[in-house]
Amino acid sequence: MNVRVGILGATGAVGQRFIQLLDDHPTFELAALTASEESAGKSYREAAKWRVNTPIPDDVASMTVGRTHPDDVADDVDLLFSSLPSSVAAEVEPLFLDEGYVVSSNSSNDRMAEDVPLTIPEINPGHLDLIEIQREERGWDGALVKNPNCSTITMVPTLAALDEFGLERVNVTTLQAVSGAGYSGVTSMEIIDNALPHIGGEESKMETESRKLLGAFDGSEVTLHGMEVAASCNRIPTLDGHLESVFADLADEPSVDEVARAMREFPGIDLPSAPEQLIHVFDDPSRPQPRLDRDRENGMAVCAGGIQETTHGVKYNCLAHNTIRGAAGASLLNGELLVEEGWV
Repeated sequence: MNVRVGILGATGAVGQRFIQLLDDHPTFELAALTASEESAGKSYREAAKWRVNTPIPDDVASMTVGRTHPDDVADDVDLLFSSLPSSVAAEVEPLFLDEGYVVSSNSSNDRMAEDVPLTIPEINPGHLDLIEIQREERGWDGALVKNPNCSTITMVPTLAALDEFGLERVNVTTLQAVSGAGYSGVTSMEIIDNALPHIGGEESKMETESRKLLGAFDGSEVTLHGMEVAASCNRIPTLDGHLESVFADLADEPSVDEVARAMREFPGIDLPSAPEQLIHVFDDPSRPQPRLDRDRENGMAVCAGGIQETTHGVKYNCLAHNTIRGAAGASLLNGELLVEEGWV
C-alpha cells in the first residue's frame, strides 16, 4: 500500500527529523512540504537550514515548499504529519481537518481534549476510536491524533509495564537535552557549564498526559488513570536524549527482578517503525546514558536501568531519544497505526 503524506512545518527541527525518518519508508511517499510564508515557493534545500546528521534526500531537496494552508496541499495527500508550533497548529490544523485530511500531530495543542486521541501505539491503540466521537462533535471529515510530549513518552512505557503492580503515585525528575527546545531555543551562554531547572509548561504536560495515556477508554470517553504524578523538569547540556529519574509508589511489593521482567517483556507492536523490543533494561546501574543509548533501535526504543526497591515501590532511570521517539518518530508511528487500523 502506497500512502501519500505531507509535513506541516517541514523546515524546523522536528520537521527535519520527519524527512529523515520518511526516507525509504516502506509505506509512506512524501508528497507535500509546508512552512512559513517566508519559505513558501523556495526549494526545500533553500528554505531549510539542515541540522540533521544525515544528508537531505535528493528528491526532497528539490521539492517546492508550500504555505501551511490546504490550498497548497494536493487533495490526493492521504495523511499529514504536523510539527507546527502549538500556537500556529491550534489555528491551522482545523483548516486541514475541515477539508478531510487526517493529521498525526506532534504539536501540544488539544492533547488533553476529551475527543482527541493521545496515543502511543504500544500503550493505548484503542484510543483511536475517539475519532468517531471527534468527527460527530466537531463536524470534521478528517481526523486529529496527537502523540505526547517528549518527556512524557520517555516515562510512560515504563509506567505501563509497572501498572500490573498497582501504580499509585509517581515522582519524576528529568534531565532534558537541548534539542527539545529547538535549534535556537536555548543559547550557548545559557546552557554551557549550566543546568536550567525550569522548562515552561513541561511539568504540567507530564503530569496530565501520562494519566490520559494510561487511562481507560469505555467507547465514549477516556477516564484518566488514578495515579498521582509530580514532575520536575530540567534542561542540561546534552544534544539529544532525555534522561529521567522515576520514583513509583506501588500497591504491590514486586522485587527488582519482577520489575525488570515486566519492562523487558512489555509487548511491542508490529508496525514498520516500531522497535523490536520497546523497553531495553540494563543491569548495569550506570546505564542508560544519553550518548550511549539514545539511538537504540534507530532511536525508537525506551531504555531503563538502575532499578531499586524503595519503601513504597521502586525507583529507576529511563531514557529515550527526544526528537525521534519523543517527537517525529512518535507521530510517524501513530501514522502507521492509523493506516493499519483503516483510518487512512
